[in-house]
Amino acid sequence: MNRAFAILSLGLLTLAAIHTPGTSFAQDEDIDPNWTVPRTPWGHPDLTGTFSSDDMRGVPLQRPEELGDRLYLTDEEFAERQERNDAEVARLDEGGTPFLSERGIRSYRQTSLIVDPPNGRFPALTPEGEAVAASRPARGEAPPPATWLDLRLYDRCITRGVVGSVLPVIYGNGLRIFQTPDAVVINHEMVHEARIIHLDGRPHVDDAIRSFMGDPVGRWDGDTLVVETTNFRGETGIGLNGGGLPTTPEITLTERFTRVAEHRIDYEVTVNDPGLYTAPFTIALPITNQPGYRVLPYECHEGNHALANILSAARAEEAAAAEEGGAEGD
Repeated sequence: MNRAFAILSLGLLTLAAIHTPGTSFAQDEDIDPNWTVPRTPWGHPDLTGTFSSDDMRGVPLQRPEELGDRLYLTDEEFAERQERNDAEVARLDEGGTPFLSERGIRSYRQTSLIVDPPNGRFPALTPEGEAVAASRPARGEAPPPATWLDLRLYDRCITRGVVGSVLPVIYGNGLRIFQTPDAVVINHEMVHEARIIHLDGRPHVDDAIRSFMGDPVGRWDGDTLVVETTNFRGETGIGLNGGGLPTTPEITLTERFTRVAEHRIDYEVTVNDPGLYTAPFTIALPITNQPGYRVLPYECHEGNHALANILSAARAEEAAAAEEGGAEGD
């Protein structure tokens, strides 16, 4: 876990952007123009290290509608974000807990993590997606879970999905990247999933083989690692901790990892799920080094006490309601 120390002030960039794959959407004031990408002994761009998305905590996934197509904050808006971040860092330094003390040390001007479409919001849903959305209970109105299958995959310590494992949340945003000549391995801190991305030109596995994290196949495009992932089960959402509407097995993710500084990799993922959304969309954010950050054990498993307690509490709630109903009928 990491305790943040300060917020770096960054200057103003242009307030609009046109999406091109591989575009750096984060600000470049923390980039040395003379820095060159290091190489592994076998010549690939070196992505190895421990990174996190903590610097982007507080940046919403979807852009507030009143900001329209504006990708970056103005000077005044950015100053307000910095002031809030400074206050939060000071509060955590005074009395943070192991689970509530993470904070990034840099502040960026992005108005949303979604950068394409230009309005920074999810595309419209397909008719099938609309039906799924309509069938879901409103927040706070879901009935007590009948079985463990009524709980989210993340609640069950199974997975947060590919995108949900990168998006910044309250803690556990770390990841470690390892490389060999034929593969890149990404180990996520929370749930401790490891993605093995093969670079040897192999095709995707048979279509009948499906998994929560899919089948990633990578290649180098200049200094950028491009990863195409297919063969999903289609049950995780494109949201924090894998929340949101469950994606379909039709989904394909195209990720791009570009090392732009010793402390920073620019990450981009384009989501194409024609079964759920009417158009693809792109999320982009920097993942960065944090002073003293270590990826620590995350002892979460589907047989933990939380799962049993949630279900037993639901049964107790139902029994109490039944008893109260019976008493009223006497």
